[in-house]
Amino acid sequence: MPIDLRKISNFGGTDADEDSLLLQSFEDHPAYLQVLNHEKFCILGRKGSGKTAIFKKILKDRVPNVFSFGHTFSDYPWHHHDKQKKVGVPEEQCYVQSWNYLCLISLSKILLNQDNSQPFSDETLPHLERIERFVLDTYGSKDPDVTQIFSPAHRLRFSGDVGVDWKIFKASAKIDTVEMANLPSIAQEVNLNLRKSVIECLNPDNRYYVLFDQLDLGFSTTERQYSLRLIGLLLAAKELNVLAKEMGKNLTVGIFLRDDIYRFLRFEDKNKITENFSASVHWDHGPNHRTLKSLMEKRFKAAAKSEEPIRWDEVFDEDHQMTGRQSKYHYMRDRTFLRPRDMIKFCNEALDAFKALPSTSAKFDNPHILEAQGHYSDYLYRELEDEIHKQIPNYEFYVEVLKNLEALQFTKDDFLTAWERRKSLLTGDDRPELAMKQLYDFSLIGFYSPGGGGGGAEYIWKYKDQRSAFNENAAQFRVHSGFKEVLGLKKFVRSG
Repeated sequence: MPIDLRKISNFGGTDADEDSLLLQSFEDHPAYLQVLNHEKFCILGRKGSGKTAIFKKILKDRVPNVFSFGHTFSDYPWHHHDKQKKVGVPEEQCYVQSWNYLCLISLSKILLNQDNSQPFSDETLPHLERIERFVLDTYGSKDPDVTQIFSPAHRLRFSGDVGVDWKIFKASAKIDTVEMANLPSIAQEVNLNLRKSVIECLNPDNRYYVLFDQLDLGFSTTERQYSLRLIGLLLAAKELNVLAKEMGKNLTVGIFLRDDIYRFLRFEDKNKITENFSASVHWDHGPNHRTLKSLMEKRFKAAAKSEEPIRWDEVFDEDHQMTGRQSKYHYMRDRTFLRPRDMIKFCNEALDAFKALPSTSAKFDNPHILEAQGHYSDYLYRELEDEIHKQIPNYEFYVEVLKNLEALQFTKDDFLTAWERRKSLLTGDDRPELAMKQLYDFSLIGFYSPGGGGGGAEYIWKYKDQRSAFNENAAQFRVHSGFKEVLGLKKFVRSG
């Protein structure tokens, strides 16, 4: 029975936090499976690529022997965390111990409040008792609010034999409380002992996840402390994950991070994390990718409340090709950054156009796609603004230069001519060559490669190959097709 598109309100939301179809139409991306199976812990991808979907899927799944805790930092009190910066260590190490402490307290909450298998052996009982005593004495609860872990209102308390037994203090010292502001001076000792007890208590038959998302909030290329916090978290996660694996425990401290922010970070062990512990969320390209088509087919089924699978060509009339003899899928895909949220938005706009335009068709046809393009192009540009404004302060001026191009396809001379026309908007520090490189880094433009990646001629785009370097001497360049309508460009240059 054909799907009745007019009865469907939408195919889901572009934001994972507001996407009602997220869990029932989730696509098992390789990056998801790698973090789930404790193979990788650093999940990288462009905004909207599906990192938060993976984060939420792991947190929402209810399996008896799987325990998870998720951190998002939209309202996190960074000023408390910043006071835990340790001095006298290499700069990139200054936040490692504070992140270690936060991860260990998060795992302690799981062990004390969620994991009913505890203690899973006689040997782990004294470790669990030490954890409970420390957490309860310090925070007044076995289930403390993690956003207040470093609050000055709390004091580290070492009642009974915990401080002495952990060898933080000598028996004769009789120190039982330490102000939270002084945690950095003893954090390493506290973490070593807390970590030993926590790792010992992890049941090898269970799986444990402590996950961090929304780390791009507050991102700034000029604020060094932001970079140092992220570096500290990456190093702390690597340390805990490696130790847990050596001890035969199933633990992942997982980090979900925008790939452009990760590229911006500089620290000694970065390549080790990149090569051994990171996974990228790719769609329709790259190794082990999934397709946006299969993702949307799951959403068609969920939106229609269908018991049977619904294929793409049951929703889109692929008998009628788009311009350039492209299928509708390839036409729409080429106007995205190969991200789920882009394809979801485009399909939602096509649905609105289908309902608004008079038609006897039961499927989305060419007029619906063309009608949807304007609204979709506005959306894609707004999405780009959210990413680009902090890293390229003058991006609006550079976009004005693009608007002055005649068509999507252009040469470097065309760009320089358009640059001169808009020069009054620019500062003396702006340089056209650097502007082109920055526009390439955010995939507003691509460059033509006669040889291509596989031997054939093609346009090279940053969103498809994060490691690609910009070629300012290329013979031709192209504005991404998704921005054609919002920038008011033609598809082709007029012939002379």
